[in-house]
Amino acid sequence: MKKAALHNLGCKVNGYETEAMQKLLEEDGYEIVSFHEKADVYVINTCTVTNIADRKSRQMLHRARKLNPDAVIVAAGCYVQAQEEAGTKIEGIDILIGNNQKKNLIALLHDYEQHEDVKAVIDINHTGEFEELYVDSAGDHTRAYIKIQDGCNQFCTYCIIPYVRGRIRSRKPEEIVKEVERLAKAGYQEVVLTGIHASSYGMDFVNPKMDLETWVGMEGEKWDLLYLIRQIHKVDGIRRIRLSSIEPRIITENFAKSLSELPKVCPHFHLSMQSGCDTTLRRMNRHYTSGEYFEKCQMLRKYFAYPAITTDVIVGFPGETDEEFETTRAFIEKVGFYETHVFKYSRRNGTKAAQMPHQVPDQEKAKRSQILLDLCQRKKKEFEDGMIGRKVEVLLEETVEREGILYRTGFTKEYVKVEVTADGTRENQIVELTMGNE
Repeated sequence: MKKAALHNLGCKVNGYETEAMQKLLEEDGYEIVSFHEKADVYVINTCTVTNIADRKSRQMLHRARKLNPDAVIVAAGCYVQAQEEAGTKIEGIDILIGNNQKKNLIALLHDYEQHEDVKAVIDINHTGEFEELYVDSAGDHTRAYIKIQDGCNQFCTYCIIPYVRGRIRSRKPEEIVKEVERLAKAGYQEVVLTGIHASSYGMDFVNPKMDLETWVGMEGEKWDLLYLIRQIHKVDGIRRIRLSSIEPRIITENFAKSLSELPKVCPHFHLSMQSGCDTTLRRMNRHYTSGEYFEKCQMLRKYFAYPAITTDVIVGFPGETDEEFETTRAFIEKVGFYETHVFKYSRRNGTKAAQMPHQVPDQEKAKRSQILLDLCQRKKKEFEDGMIGRKVEVLLEETVEREGILYRTGFTKEYVKVEVTADGTRENQIVELTMGNE
């Protein structure tokens, strides 16, 4: 039996695609082994979101070659797509697979047996079809990620992804529901809906060139994200539906109210922000203001009792002054996020931001990053303190041993991590408890 090893870099969408490629290999008779073991085939699903991601992708490809010089090395995903479009040859790789071609992994491996140096990279910007991949199991015992959408039409000035993932493409709702049903039968109780720009889900069924504001104005369209969530909500065995990341612009009174009426929907909303300063948001081409963002957060709090709102923020974006940074810091303080993922701006060749003047020095980025990290840690504690005394449901996921005592760890619907003693409990069990200090 041939052995295959896979390694994933980047986002949750990449993670889903890696699991789907593993399934394809298993169905073709491969034994899946750890990436650190000797294998006949190594598949690296690459990332190109930053120059650092490019470097990590190259490092993992080189590492695979060192692990077994005679193995077939497969480079897949965004780094491959970006290098192809730039006309740069990736050396030392046997099979190159761009985006929307991962479904052909097995056919390409078979082709390689006949012809060396196989390549499957297309002009992603003219792709209109969603690449059908699927999973019926996931590495996590209790939570399964489901890719519902690919591509992005937003063109933020710091982001390369629209160029390597192409325009928006949505998966048919009936195919998503079938996958959820398979996962439910396999014992999964929570599904996480993920995509490159999940808020655009369904828009291409109506008009792929439509802007998001128009799409949101057509709320109630048969194929929108709310429609999909309602269909998944009907699946027996699924106890939780979580959204991985959504645009603040998709939050309306009807959207928030409708979600609050679906008990399986987790009150955990990751609203991408990037900056709390309007002038910085304009340079980023983010299409909303801080005031509009705050309004959306308040809308969620109106319909959900104690929602966990999380976000991302970039510090040191080109041109960010001390005053602009302070505006963002004060805005984070005002909103009261549960968690904030802080990223130091990383120059990405091929984006508009990389050419912008007034690039912020690394030392200043590090200073601002630490200020926000300290603030966000305090805000996280404040949110968790607010959970004390509340009745919650915890989905137990892992067992850990400490000083001879077994504990189970899991997450509430708000995605707060909880630990309980293992007595009388099991993994993949939902338990009800009252949050305490310890």
